[in-house]
Amino acid sequence: MDFSAGFAFVLGQLSRLLASPGSQLSLTSLAAALVISALVLIYQRYQRGRRIRWRTIARALFPRRILTHRSNQADIGYLLFSMFVFGLVFGWAILSYQFVSNGIIAALIALFGLLRPSALPPYIARTIITLMLFLAYELGYWLHHWLSHKVPLLWEFHKVHHSAEVLTPLTNFRVHPVDTWLFANILACSTAVANGLGNYLLGETAYQYALSDTNIILVLFIHAYVHLQHSHMWISFRGVLGRIFLSPAHHQVHHSDDPKHFNRNFGSCLALWDWLFGTLYIPGQQREPLTFGVADHADAHTVKGELVAPLINAAGRLKALLPRGRAAPLSKREPAQLA
Repeated sequence: MDFSAGFAFVLGQLSRLLASPGSQLSLTSLAAALVISALVLIYQRYQRGRRIRWRTIARALFPRRILTHRSNQADIGYLLFSMFVFGLVFGWAILSYQFVSNGIIAALIALFGLLRPSALPPYIARTIITLMLFLAYELGYWLHHWLSHKVPLLWEFHKVHHSAEVLTPLTNFRVHPVDTWLFANILACSTAVANGLGNYLLGETAYQYALSDTNIILVLFIHAYVHLQHSHMWISFRGVLGRIFLSPAHHQVHHSDDPKHFNRNFGSCLALWDWLFGTLYIPGQQREPLTFGVADHADAHTVKGELVAPLINAAGRLKALLPRGRAAPLSKREPAQLA
């Protein structure tokens, strides 16, 4: 049998995942997260007057309790599923980004007429579009995240991500396919609206600055601290910074199973939208005692519990909307209690 096509597919997927600068798990971004984490640990030990031993730093960076945890092992499975199965079965977005963007431009032209091309230098126009698309991405991320916590039907799928009991960069892949499908469509709409509006106002087509088709600003954030949001590294932004940027501690608080942390910090890279919409929780400089996971979530870290059960539970939610339907029992982290 000829396995060359299969090997080529696997190598291509690995290359896109690890070698592409805009990937969620690029080697460069992982290396940056490792260096930043090591520097933070070294600085903390220096402040406490402790000796800096590389073996101690290594153990702190890769705690055995996290590496061997069942939750982390499940995250590896999610990574493989995302790489080799999900992309073959599901499209990233049914809504076409280009279709929506062109529709926005056409609607604006019909309402207000054509605008003359902007006199701005091309690099300024590209910078404007790049910033608009990044902010639109952040708003779309926030909206999807907020809906996933507020709408019980959507929570059935999103709580798969919250079932992680330890956080690592691989936890980013712990997402139910339905949740990813919804996320992709909302992002397609939010960014297409921004692109259509921006190109109409500029009077001509302008393209964002990107690396491997990923917004350059997002790539910078991925390399700066996005990986550390799903980690055990407590790095907190305070004051004005804590209202604009979503630090690793911000997102770790979002995963907390403490009710006082529910419904907070829905952003991706920015805390700006959380600040504007009243969902911001700024963590303290000192580490808060946090535990993660979803109460009453049966069969966590299994295919049945994480991929099949959400579909069954969601069907129960839909059935409850019909006459004489009964809702599924509430868990301790139900959206109704988060509101």
